[in-house]
Amino acid sequence: MSALYDPGLQPERTELAWRRTSLALAVGSLVAMRMLPATLGGVGWVVPGLVGLVCAGVLWQAARHRTARVNDVLLERAAGRVLPGGALLGAVAAFTALIGVFGLVVVILVALR
Repeated sequence: MSALYDPGLQPERTELAWRRTSLALAVGSLVAMRMLPATLGGVGWVVPGLVGLVCAGVLWQAARHRTARVNDVLLERAAGRVLPGGALLGAVAAFTALIGVFGLVVVILVALR
C-alpha cells in the first residue's frame, strides 16, 4: 500500500503563503493607520487600520489552525475528519473586496476636497 500523501513540504508551503498573506494585511493596515489621518484629517481614520490589524491576527491564527488540521488528516491522526474547505479563502477574498470598496470611498473623498 502506498503512502497516504506525498511527504513533501506542500502543507508547510501553504502555511507560509497564509503567513505572507496575513503579514501583508498587517503591513497594509499599518500604512493605512499612518496615511489616512494625515491625508483625510482626524484621528478616527486610524480605526480601519486597527480593524485590519485585528483581522491579520485572526487570519494568522486561523491559518495555523488550518495547517494543524490538514496535517492531522493527511497523517491519519484524525479519523473521520475531512480536509478544511474554502471558508478561510472566501473570508480573505471578501475582506479584500471590502478593502477595495473602502479605498474607492477614500479616493472619492480626497477628490471632493
